[in-house]
Amino acid sequence: MSTEARLPAVTALGPDSVAWRVVGDRRLLLGAGTALLLQVAHPVVGAGVHDHSNYTEDPWGRLDRTIDSLLCQVFGGREAVAEAERLRELHKAIKGVDHHGERYHALNPEAYWWVHGSTFWTTVRMQEVFIHPLSHAEKRRFYAEWRRLGLLLGLREHHMPEDLEGFEAYFDDVVANRLEDNHTVRELLHSITMRDTPPPPWWFLPEALWRPVRPAGGNVLTLCAIGLLPAALRDRLSLKWTDAGERRLRRLGAVTRAAGKRVPDRLRLYPKAYRAKRG
Repeated sequence: MSTEARLPAVTALGPDSVAWRVVGDRRLLLGAGTALLLQVAHPVVGAGVHDHSNYTEDPWGRLDRTIDSLLCQVFGGREAVAEAERLRELHKAIKGVDHHGERYHALNPEAYWWVHGSTFWTTVRMQEVFIHPLSHAEKRRFYAEWRRLGLLLGLREHHMPEDLEGFEAYFDDVVANRLEDNHTVRELLHSITMRDTPPPPWWFLPEALWRPVRPAGGNVLTLCAIGLLPAALRDRLSLKWTDAGERRLRRLGAVTRAAGKRVPDRLRLYPKAYRAKRG
C-alpha cells in the first residue's frame, strides 16, 4: 500500500489531538539534548550520525531542520506525507560499518522506530518538568497518535509496541540492554556545552556579545540534557547528577511554567504550530 493511500488513516491529527497541544511549544527545545543523547546512544543511530551528519559544523541549521521536520509531521496535513517520503529517501544512503564491526543502515526498523519513540518519551518528560504533566489518559492518546505517525514514516504495526504500557516496557529494555556510550555521545555532550558554538543566524548583536551568553546557554542545555535522561543511562554514560542539579532543574521548570502562562501564543509556539492552530 502506498504512503498516499494511507494518508486519511495516518495523518488525521488535528486540533483535538494531544500532539497538536504539546508539540509546537518552543519550551520543548530544552529537551533537544536529551532526545539526541537517547538517539545517538543507540549504536545504529550513533554510527549513522558520526559517519554522515554535519551537525558539528552547522549546529543551528541541523537543529532548525530537525524541528521543522517534526512540526511538519504533526501539523503539516498532506505535506506530512511528502516529508515522510523525503526522510526515508534521505536515510536510504545512510549506511556503513559501526565501531563494533557490524553493518548498519539508518532505515533499520529498530533504529528508525527508536528515534521516533524516544522523541515521544522526551516530549512526555518535558511536559512533566517544564510545562504541565500529561495525565495517564492523555499519554495513552498521545502514544496512539505517535504510533500513527510512525506508520506515516514507513514503519509497520509490528515494529511498534501496541500501547503505552508496552512502549514503557520496551523503552526501559532498550535503555537497559541496547544503548551504549560511544564517540557520537561524547561529541554531542561537548556540543551541548556550546563552548565552540557560533551565534545563531537570528543573533543580530555584535558577535562579541555572544561570548558571555554562550556559557550560560551551555549550562542550561547541559543541565536539561543530563537531568532529563533516565537514571540508568546517566549511570552508563558516567554523567554526574546531584541533588543540587535536581533542584536547579526543578527551579528552571517552575520558571518556564510561569513564563509560559504570560507569553502570547504567537511567541510561545513555533510559527508552523501557531498557523495551524489559528486555522
